[in-house]
Amino acid sequence: MSAPLLEVRGLKKHFAASGGMFAEKTTVKAVDGVSFSVMPQESFAVVGESGCGKTTLGKLVLALEKPTDGTVLFDGRDMASMSRRELRRLRADIQVIFQDPYSSLNPRMTVSDIITEPWIIHGRHKDPAARARVLAKLLDDCGIAKAYLPRHPHEFSGGQRQRVGIARALALDPKLIVADEPVSALDVSIQAQILNLLKDLQKERKLSYLFISHDFSVVRHLCTRIAVMYLGRIVESADSEVLFNDPQHPYTEALLSAVPVPDPSIEKRRKRILLTGDVPSPLKPPSGCRFHPRCRYLVDACRTEDPALAETGAAHFAACPVLPFKDKRSDAALVAL
Repeated sequence: MSAPLLEVRGLKKHFAASGGMFAEKTTVKAVDGVSFSVMPQESFAVVGESGCGKTTLGKLVLALEKPTDGTVLFDGRDMASMSRRELRRLRADIQVIFQDPYSSLNPRMTVSDIITEPWIIHGRHKDPAARARVLAKLLDDCGIAKAYLPRHPHEFSGGQRQRVGIARALALDPKLIVADEPVSALDVSIQAQILNLLKDLQKERKLSYLFISHDFSVVRHLCTRIAVMYLGRIVESADSEVLFNDPQHPYTEALLSAVPVPDPSIEKRRKRILLTGDVPSPLKPPSGCRFHPRCRYLVDACRTEDPALAETGAAHFAACPVLPFKDKRSDAALVAL
């Protein structure tokens, strides 16, 4: 079995926060002890609601933020120990697709300039003939017409802009792409096109994806493994189909029950799980299990025990003090999507 391309161990990112002149200084634990790995040519998803820390996690992997603790290993090398020169070379192997195609492209640059800028920065394809060949292949792979090269981003739709962003990410032939909500700003029909494009590109270019999203329907289409994040921590991880068919954490169960199903007969039989209360503040997370103020399976142990991820099946991990809870839950809520 091959070694992981990306390995994250006990990663933490804490931000100092001030409540005002007379308030006590506090710490926001945006990422608080996260561990996972991404294998070569694998699509790994991190799913969670807004504010859970998944975008901060993506920035740590991209070395755009320095971790408070923990390590990020890429190809077996600790990114934190690299010099600026080494990190600069590494960035060619790790690229990013941003969430908003309207703000992630420089409005003053043409499509040609946007896509070829990484080659200038990294000294690639200096020969004009070679550059033209590589550029033509890149445009063809991403579904971008050659006539678009002299145009500017404002002349395109959101889906077309995102294709340009994808082409820019692929320009340096990376091994890993961090995709931070890459389709959330697009119409549903365009989302399907971009997801299919990402899937085809992965197969052709042997890419690995770290896919950050809040949408289970999107990640099920693209990703082979999924980690569910809540308030800075991963509460469950498993293969995609296993997670959808047999969730082992109450939070995952509730999230899956909220995903709409296009079949009216199935949708009618499903029982939606409504979580009570608000998401706790990362400034002051609850004691014990962080999900316990909203959990319908709450027992006394949930208030005091801080559960670690435990294996509940083959490559299936969950952090819950009351596992297993299958005998308490309603199967009507878990009709396969």
